[in-house]
Amino acid sequence: MHADLSPVIAATAQWLTCAYPPGGGALDAALCEAQARQAVTVAAWLRYPTPMDAALVGVAGPGGSDRLDWITGAQGAAADDADGYAWRTWVDEVVASWAACLLTDPVLAGQAVSALADSSHLSSARAEFRRLVAPDDRDRRAAALLRHPDLLAPIAELHHADLLDRLQPGQALSA
Repeated sequence: MHADLSPVIAATAQWLTCAYPPGGGALDAALCEAQARQAVTVAAWLRYPTPMDAALVGVAGPGGSDRLDWITGAQGAAADDADGYAWRTWVDEVVASWAACLLTDPVLAGQAVSALADSSHLSSARAEFRRLVAPDDRDRRAAALLRHPDLLAPIAELHHADLLDRLQPGQALSA
């Protein structure tokens, strides 16, 4: 994981798993989190493709989860708890939307992972995205809400067109 994007990836994955929780016990929670983290990592690497982009989001901040919380009906959920709210400031709406798109469309997820083949993020790290692009039955059951197209549609639709533009052949990966 690219160090500069760690807070964005962690917070956005946490937001997704809080908004669309796993159905079972500890194993389901771990599988759901792994899928969310893989989708968010791919989305973040597409959104912030260069070290400069990652550094800029680290300085400016990603924007927070307020709009996402409003859309999902979770607004004010952590308002009384400063620690519960602090991590939400690192949620990136576009990254969450793109991750939602990837979680609900395996073909698009495969295209997104392929688009990262020459990414600077992959040059320094070995990444594996099997749970995102080829989830097995256990993965699907563990993340039934997280992968449900109808439930994620309001989030996925926010920036779906921008993701499709980013994945166009010949599109340079730069913000």
